[in-house]
Amino acid sequence: MFLPIPDVLTAAQVARARQLFLAAEWVDGRATAGHQSALAKQNRQLREDDPASRELGEMIVGALGTNALFVAAALPAKVFPPLFNRYEGGEAFGTHIDNAIRQVTGTPVRVRTDLSATLFFSGPEEYEGGELVVEEYSGSHSIKLPAGHMILYPADSRHHVRPVTRGVRLASFFWIQSMVRDGGERRILFDLDLAIQDVNRERAGSPAAVSLTGVYHNLLRRWADA
Repeated sequence: MFLPIPDVLTAAQVARARQLFLAAEWVDGRATAGHQSALAKQNRQLREDDPASRELGEMIVGALGTNALFVAAALPAKVFPPLFNRYEGGEAFGTHIDNAIRQVTGTPVRVRTDLSATLFFSGPEEYEGGELVVEEYSGSHSIKLPAGHMILYPADSRHHVRPVTRGVRLASFFWIQSMVRDGGERRILFDLDLAIQDVNRERAGSPAAVSLTGVYHNLLRRWADA
């Protein structure tokens, strides 16, 4: 699933993040990359133990929990603590595929990376280049969203970030383990959820809405890991 999710964060939340970024310590982004990704990665990241990372990570996870579109699409079981990166001066991230399993630093918790997410903190007018390019069988998607907006896409897809040739690109990136491992099954549930919402808007409480809701939950019961 390839899905833009608008307004994950409010303007005030984006402004708070930008304020924290100004005073934060940025380190070599290869510190959190796997072996293959480290060969292609040129950017900087916030330290995972930086107080700004923790504050902003909690803010993002809290916002995601109340975002109906994200919950419907991802059916999240676990969200990896958000990381934060910065690209400027020609920095880029070459083509790679995200690791299948990520361990939360300093804990025994492991997250299966069913979905990847990038949440933007810089507006597209603030920098040139820096597009996230996601390659799918149907073609490539080039993404550059407004600040506070997020893109959700399959973690098993090849993707890269083009060089930033002007300005600074600030973003958060993280992964989601879904209750439903299979992407095709998640897509069916998402489409069914949207259809139920349409029916409820037109005929709230109708027998058709009740029946479709039952089908949704029976499929979720069959397919979910938890």
